[in-house]
Amino acid sequence: MADIDAIAGQAEPIIRNLWITHAYQLLSRSLASRTGGHANWCTFAVWASKQVGRTIRQEDLTHALERSLAASPEVDAGIDLVVRGLRRAFPGHPVVEQAVRTVIVRAARLDEVSAATARGNLKVFAEIAREFARFLAEFAQDTVLDEQRIADFCATLRPGEPPDGQDYLRRAFTRYHRAIFSTDEKQRAELLLLANLEIGLHEQTRLQPEITAALEAPILDPRDLERRLLDLLLPDNPILKWPRLALLTVLGRRTPVRLAAEQLTEHVRRLVRRAVTEHLMVLSLPDGGVLDLSEDLPATFPPLLAELVDPELRAFLARVDPSPDSVRDTAVRDWSDLPDRMHYITDLFRCYAQRADLLDPPFTADQVADFTAGRLPSGRL
Repeated sequence: MADIDAIAGQAEPIIRNLWITHAYQLLSRSLASRTGGHANWCTFAVWASKQVGRTIRQEDLTHALERSLAASPEVDAGIDLVVRGLRRAFPGHPVVEQAVRTVIVRAARLDEVSAATARGNLKVFAEIAREFARFLAEFAQDTVLDEQRIADFCATLRPGEPPDGQDYLRRAFTRYHRAIFSTDEKQRAELLLLANLEIGLHEQTRLQPEITAALEAPILDPRDLERRLLDLLLPDNPILKWPRLALLTVLGRRTPVRLAAEQLTEHVRRLVRRAVTEHLMVLSLPDGGVLDLSEDLPATFPPLLAELVDPELRAFLARVDPSPDSVRDTAVRDWSDLPDRMHYITDLFRCYAQRADLLDPPFTADQVADFTAGRLPSGRL
């Protein structure tokens, strides 16, 4: 647990995320070694955290937004209005359309998307990884199931429903404990699936504020866009810039540039939210494949989980899976909607419960050596 605290205490979010992803993999393999190689919640957390890292680093996100802006006729028209307004307000100053596009991307507050995602990554790790580490340390040497010991372990978790209570964690760790000692492969598979889903629901409930913040962060403000455009136009002339700005905005008057910016931001807001949503709704897999969460899950249930018999598992699925025993309609329509997310996650956990390569390390040995030394590794992360 000291390692968990040290990782959570890392101040730099990019390096911290790499540590978190690596730590999840160590926890995942440790538990999988006691449960026949089946995936556990940490197994999926590895690849989710790795994907989150790309958002924290804004990897590909800026380019995705630039492509969306370039493909929009409404944005083209809005930028043209802004450029003409700037040329009228500042005759003789060159106004380059591409420079205006760059300002728009910078005004989209992608840093706040990154920050909200990093907060969620840390929040989940600091709580759930700590409990996995404690569980593994507590029961690493056990050779027989001990109901009293696991009850004592779970009693330390907070009672109640999430986001404040940890009842789902209590149930999940009880099932993990039983799965370790089960000799019935189907029973073990179903215990693990239900435990994974219970922690998944706890996690997603806890993450709701950060997911909402990430999606709502890129709200462009026309006044901010106007200020940034003025900084672009007169970066080294504060004596000229600020009196000019004061004259243009006296008594709350909206300038032609502000009017054009207001029209433009309405179009840009929709595109930015769509780009952020699409960036959040992908999951890269260890074989190089990518799941697009806006499409139905392209997978099937493994034989052990094709037909479920555990009554508690079936009851849980009845609550969270609108299309039971099918991957039909799993496509996520709104990533900020908890039931929508859980529908996809439920079938993802079930379909990939026995996919062996999910236990593979997410980084090379050289990359691990770099970030454990506090350096950003080279290559694709």
